[in-house]
Amino acid sequence: MNTDLVIRTFIEYFEERGHRRISGSTLLPPPGDPVLFTTSGMHPLTPYLEGRPHPLGRRLVNVQRCLRTTDLEEVGDATHLTVFQMLGTWSLGDYEGPLSLDWGYGLLTEGLGVDPGLLHATVFGGDERLGPDTASLRLWQERGVPVELTVEDNWWSNGPVGPCGPDSEIFLWTGDTPPRSTPTRDDRWVEVWNHVMMRHRRLEDGSVVPLPQRNVDTGLGVERLASLLQGRSSVFECDVFDPWRRLLPPLWPLDEPSLRLVCDHLRSAVVVIGDGVRPAATGRGYVLRRLVRRVLTVLWRDDRSRSLGDLPQELVVHTLDHFRQHGDPGAVHRLLLEEERRFGRLLERGRQVLARPRFRGPLTDEDFHHLHDTHGLPRDLVMSLREE
Repeated sequence: MNTDLVIRTFIEYFEERGHRRISGSTLLPPPGDPVLFTTSGMHPLTPYLEGRPHPLGRRLVNVQRCLRTTDLEEVGDATHLTVFQMLGTWSLGDYEGPLSLDWGYGLLTEGLGVDPGLLHATVFGGDERLGPDTASLRLWQERGVPVELTVEDNWWSNGPVGPCGPDSEIFLWTGDTPPRSTPTRDDRWVEVWNHVMMRHRRLEDGSVVPLPQRNVDTGLGVERLASLLQGRSSVFECDVFDPWRRLLPPLWPLDEPSLRLVCDHLRSAVVVIGDGVRPAATGRGYVLRRLVRRVLTVLWRDDRSRSLGDLPQELVVHTLDHFRQHGDPGAVHRLLLEEERRFGRLLERGRQVLARPRFRGPLTDEDFHHLHDTHGLPRDLVMSLREE
């Protein structure tokens, strides 16, 4: 089952159950949202989760492109990507969590063919504020799915203030042995779907109050699910990355962790550029700049002659098409190459500055501030140059 079929199956399953498909937004969150990028499908829907009527009704479904800077350091493992697609469903004050979980179980086992014996769930076990989520626990017990109760791992919040609530997460076993242990004790249990019972709002003083309506918000990573359904050992081996794994290794021989980082960061940079972001010293532009520079640091580690000018245009076109973007592939390519030239000049200047007697010994915080403010050399770049 390829990625496009996973998406189509998901959307059609929930459309048959009264959900209306809404268009996914760009990576740029709506005005007033404090995050730099859209990190989940619920971000554009926050006003509706808080009670505003949605023009398409109270049952919604979509596919949303997302970017998570918190996962940058995780990229290279089997499950994390910087930019990815998330499938989502919402009940805006309509049905409750157990029905959402029942439909989720049905889609996984009947619609997508997952063996029920490979599933495990986690459920909110209660804390000093709220009791355990007994309704979700009962649903999983009735379906014969083993359940683990947790507290912090099963409480979802949209930052320090805002909508929040208990959640129930669905995990799939990926080990070579029969399933064993629990998701918090064995990382061969991989989370595939989170169902949040978004009924509360956390206030600035830390207290929790009810939202005007009881919502359900679910999210499922497309690439992660596709890799599991395809029997692949990592997200980087699912069909979405087939062109990348075919074209990059002959061009730039890299070890597996480096290849994963280069594929992820270049793919992410193309999508970020496709949504109108340009390299800059702060904000969204700095995230883009950091993605490109991390790629170049890896590529130039073994061979300084490597250039993003050699990146096959097919990969840019494939990525823009996959994320339903309409940018000019040639313009994306030119912007990447321009940022490469800028980084090359910065590296040369950095080497000259760090060769000065003042910076040959251990560096203090004052040194790092001076290098950044006077010469435009961020700390991570300085550390990288010192290791050369």
